[in-house]
Amino acid sequence: MNKPTEWETVIGLEIHAQLATKSKIFSGASTIYGAKPNTQACAVDLGLPGVLPVINEQAILMAIKFGLAIGAEIPERSVFARKNYFYPDLPKGYQISQFELPIVSNGLIEIVIENKKKKIIKITRAHLEEDAGKSNHDQFNGCTGIDLNRAGNPLLEIVSEPDMNNAKEAISYLKKIHSLVRYLEICDGNMQEGSFRCDANVSVKPTQQKELGTRTEIKNLNSFKFIEAAINHEVERQINLIESGKIVTQETRLYDANKNETRSMRSKEEANDYRYFPDPDLLPVLITEEIKKIVRELIPELPDAKRMRYQNELGLSEYDSDNLTANPDIANYFETTMVANGDAKMCANWIMGDLSASLNKENINIKNSPVTAKMLGDMINLIKDKTISGKIAKIVFEAMWNKEGEAISIIENKDLKQVTDLSEIENLIDVIIAENTIQVKQYKNCPADKKQKFISFFIGQIMKKSKGKANPIQANELLKEKLNG
Repeated sequence: MNKPTEWETVIGLEIHAQLATKSKIFSGASTIYGAKPNTQACAVDLGLPGVLPVINEQAILMAIKFGLAIGAEIPERSVFARKNYFYPDLPKGYQISQFELPIVSNGLIEIVIENKKKKIIKITRAHLEEDAGKSNHDQFNGCTGIDLNRAGNPLLEIVSEPDMNNAKEAISYLKKIHSLVRYLEICDGNMQEGSFRCDANVSVKPTQQKELGTRTEIKNLNSFKFIEAAINHEVERQINLIESGKIVTQETRLYDANKNETRSMRSKEEANDYRYFPDPDLLPVLITEEIKKIVRELIPELPDAKRMRYQNELGLSEYDSDNLTANPDIANYFETTMVANGDAKMCANWIMGDLSASLNKENINIKNSPVTAKMLGDMINLIKDKTISGKIAKIVFEAMWNKEGEAISIIENKDLKQVTDLSEIENLIDVIIAENTIQVKQYKNCPADKKQKFISFFIGQIMKKSKGKANPIQANELLKEKLNG
């Protein structure tokens, strides 16, 4: 009996990151998302006779910034080319892109894979190009509507080597790039709006086979969840085809999330099908060492460096550091909270606990949180100086979330200040002991290893009687003195 074939998956990704410029890559038209159809397409975007493209300097600088951040080569000279391919939503009939001399080449990204092992993913190139418009097939009966607002938006296409071997590795790489472009502030990373999307090139081959299998390209994926599902489905589809004696056709496919399947879109083109040639209307881009030096100074602390600093200097765990640095908005919120009180662990716990739960529940971005970083930091200070207990802090946080004011005013208005007066706590303990004589007797008669159960009971009663305002540490010490006296 033949041994079943063991398959190896090979994945390469092409990420399209829309650069965060205010105007398009070759025109002055706005890039703001959500405008009425065809209100942000000027003569250049429409490809009218006599118009000339002019390169957006900010797009060039953003691409260089990305290249420097991944340790890539930035050439002295970069050239734009015309990619001749029928785009129904690019009026001039070709796309301006880069081919032979891209602005970024030969970079590296390190990802974490199974068992916390690290793996290097090579980035072949990152080149600048213009986006196409959008075809709407379902808004007009029997017709297709074309919205050219997106035509000409600046894209950085980031092309990896086929270095990934399963969907989880692909997602790890995608999330790393997604985080990086946001830290660099060159892309907002909004996948729902299409400003960060990818095409996945997927093939399978027997493990012992050296040459790669026939690949298919899954187009326009814009959700981590759907990207993972699409890759897994495509791998299974290709293996099933080969094992049933059929062949995999090189083609472009679309993923249907509702049916969890890919379907053929068109036969896959090769580079020569596009008939690239240098764009005669655009001069070569010359990049000096001085320009690279200026851009390098604009690069902020990146996620990997920030993660290590949180662990080495702030004493946070690997788990805390990973969560706090995955998103620059969360990292900024954490650091602002830290300025208010300096307790890294306490800030991390509140951000990843109550704050994250509230944000997720109401689907709010942390930048729009009703509880600002300073408000949270000030509240944590009130826990540290024993103005309120951790339990009362949850009441205060909820009130701040509901926009009832800042912590100190909420504490005063709701009379939530922690009781730290020893005589007041002592009186509370006397009342609890008097009300629970049976438990007191049981405490005194039980072995030492059983006494903590009764201590917890008494503390619970004290906190209930004080409405959570008694200082639990002081109450614990005084209670033991009285019970053991």
